[in-house]
Amino acid sequence: MHVPDLFFDEQAETRITKRNLPHWQQDGKLYFVTWRQGDSLPSEKREQLQRDRDAWQRLHGAKKLKDLPLTQQKLYYQLFDHRVQQWLDAGSGSCVLKQEGPRRIVVDALHHFNGTRYKLGTFAVAGNHVHVLVAPLPGMSLSKIVHSWKSFTANAINEQLERTGALWKHESYDHLVRNEGALDRICDYILRHAEQGHYVEEHPF
Repeated sequence: MHVPDLFFDEQAETRITKRNLPHWQQDGKLYFVTWRQGDSLPSEKREQLQRDRDAWQRLHGAKKLKDLPLTQQKLYYQLFDHRVQQWLDAGSGSCVLKQEGPRRIVVDALHHFNGTRYKLGTFAVAGNHVHVLVAPLPGMSLSKIVHSWKSFTANAINEQLERTGALWKHESYDHLVRNEGALDRICDYILRHAEQGHYVEEHPF
């Protein structure tokens, strides 16, 4: 049984920030977060994504995503988020997380503050990206939690592999989970990574 209070509340205050992507935040809610290696998308895919973002901006201007019709919101996610997930699953780039050492660093980091800073949900560590369901605890922000994960793991992995430079793509993808049906679909998607040989842990809410 899932806890309804964890889901996105259309009536509650929503803080929206934007870099390349919009980031919606509500206190005490559940998020689906993805971050990836900097070399995980080929240059032609990145260029295509930028062209499509520019075209979207020209068409919709400065309108907030939540103010667009539901059909347009779904199209946005299909054009950007869903398509990027498919490209990531293709396994491009150096895929350092296929190695046991770097993969264990990420898994341990996800567990480290579970129960003190956040409640950890189902997650997958693939070759070049990470998917995780997480609910920040009161007083904790999603952005700080994700920054901590990425900063610690990048430094630790670089040290272990004797490499330098940025490991992760600067911006992460995050989505407020809207309802139980959406949560079930996200969990199914994450769990399917095990069929591709990736590391998966199931932690139901």
